[in-house]
Amino acid sequence: MDKLRDFLKSWPGRILLILCLSPLALLGIESYFGGSTDPNQIAQVGDASIGLSEYQSAVNSRRSEILEQLNDSSLLNEDVLHQQVLKGLVDRTLLEQQAGKLGMTVSDDTINRLLRQEQIFLDANGEFSNDQFSNFLRQRGMNKEQLFTEFRNQLSLDQLNASIVGTAIYPMQSVSQLIGLQLESRNLWVHRFNWQDYQQQVKLSKADIQSYYDRNKEALKSAAVVDLAYIQLDPATIPVDTVTEEEIKQQYEAYKQGLEVVDEREISQILVTGENAKDRAAKIKSRLDKGEAFATVAKKDSDDPSGADGGAIGRFNPTVFGKDAQAVTKALEGLSVGDISAPIKTSFGYQIFTVTKDSGSKVPTMQSLRPQLITKAEDYKRQSVYADKVMAINDSAADGLSIEDIAQQEAVALKRIKDYRKDNNTSVLSQPAVVKQAFDEFTIQDQAVTTSIDIGTGTVWVQSTNYRPTKTLSLAAATPRITQTLRKQKASALAFEDAKKTAAGIKSTADINKQAVDFQFLGEVNRQTTLLSEKERGLAFSKQAPANGVVTLASITETGATLIVGDKIKTEQQTQLSALEKAQTARIIRDNLGQDQLQDYLEYLRLVYKVEVNESNLSGAQGR
Repeated sequence: MDKLRDFLKSWPGRILLILCLSPLALLGIESYFGGSTDPNQIAQVGDASIGLSEYQSAVNSRRSEILEQLNDSSLLNEDVLHQQVLKGLVDRTLLEQQAGKLGMTVSDDTINRLLRQEQIFLDANGEFSNDQFSNFLRQRGMNKEQLFTEFRNQLSLDQLNASIVGTAIYPMQSVSQLIGLQLESRNLWVHRFNWQDYQQQVKLSKADIQSYYDRNKEALKSAAVVDLAYIQLDPATIPVDTVTEEEIKQQYEAYKQGLEVVDEREISQILVTGENAKDRAAKIKSRLDKGEAFATVAKKDSDDPSGADGGAIGRFNPTVFGKDAQAVTKALEGLSVGDISAPIKTSFGYQIFTVTKDSGSKVPTMQSLRPQLITKAEDYKRQSVYADKVMAINDSAADGLSIEDIAQQEAVALKRIKDYRKDNNTSVLSQPAVVKQAFDEFTIQDQAVTTSIDIGTGTVWVQSTNYRPTKTLSLAAATPRITQTLRKQKASALAFEDAKKTAAGIKSTADINKQAVDFQFLGEVNRQTTLLSEKERGLAFSKQAPANGVVTLASITETGATLIVGDKIKTEQQTQLSALEKAQTARIIRDNLGQDQLQDYLEYLRLVYKVEVNESNLSGAQGR
């Protein structure tokens, strides 16, 4: 409903963007233009049909939106996702039909005027561009008539929405009262009587248990459970061999490519050839190390024609050196302007290089990045091993191997969870994606090993056995649950009696320390305090204290019973809130009331228009 609500709130000038940039905004377009009932329809809403492709498109769009906000895709509850999307589609279709029935429509002139105001259709001079408008339609596979139809439909919905949501009334006097409640504060003392302290006093008879069972039999059901065996892979725990120098170099090259750095160094060379080239090159390097100018030595001793220009060969380009490119690149690695390489043997002879100019950005040397590169190389290697292992386990599962055999074959630990629950699952594998797979009909019937399920820390595979569906409990099976419930109820009632007796002895703050129980002083708190539970917060401000006295407030709570002592309620002046802030608060309140009215109206429309869901097609679309 968030999608529907957001779309209904949008103002007409933004409708086009919502229509064309959000896939969910085009919901209903197929049923609108389709003249006959879709044989693959998901639902029939009055005279309109919600088609399979429309439904799947909406589900995929909503799923993508949610996954952008989740780090762990296994936390996505697919069943809830499908329910929300279907409700949104049905709600929109109901509103579309009602808008048509009420004659809510918009003229072509109005649509033209609104379109001409849209920024996406304006040229550099701020004028409407027919070319941009045509390109827009072409990119989305629509013609002008289709766009106008959808735009008109959206504006009609906006009119209907305004007639419902916009009529919510909440007077400014009531707004001020509500703000005043939030500004209330008082000094509080609290003591909690825990029900566990009274449970030994509770006496339960067979008649008590039988009576409770008879009254609540339909609610006393066993949970759907299986016995779950599973294996889990965490990439962080995958052992890998020591990385090689070659793997480190690969990571360094990948690092440089990621920087998109272009080598702008200009270099010069001295080439030495002949039988004694190695010795000559060594002597030349020695002279250069002693300070002789590289260009002078190149002109005199280089056997390459570039020597005439002092050895200058321009910007470094590895491809020029052919099969020697890697060796030359390594020789130049880390060299800055003025640095001279050691002589290296290439297919040309022995070469010595120097950097004469560098117009590019500096790239850290491989050595300076070595620790990070080793870590990246290890991670890459680990992910590769991990991916291979996931694929191998999936293949074994597809071949019908049991999870015990797979665990042994892949040398991973086999773990088990007895009585793994379908609902209210609090186990280590409580992710909705895992629960869904564990209780999949095929998984249960064939007791098959599932395919890999991605969770936040890695991947799991599960195998379900001993499936026990939900059923009404017998008296014997329900007795432990009933006993626990009744014991807590009766113990809480005893705690409440003690709370009331204690309250009777407190008339002033001086009486608080005279009681047999210790009170915790919370200080001056307001309605937003986190020191109290939600129920206790409501209780704490439910009654004003008499002048120069205190009020005692007792109630049964989740933990047993709570006794609160409060002094006079104080309210801050609202002058600190500006008129604009009060108006904004009123608008929020009215909007919330309007959304409640909208939901009521949608329930009314469900009575007016028959809604039929094709459960068979819906199950197929949901992969059940």
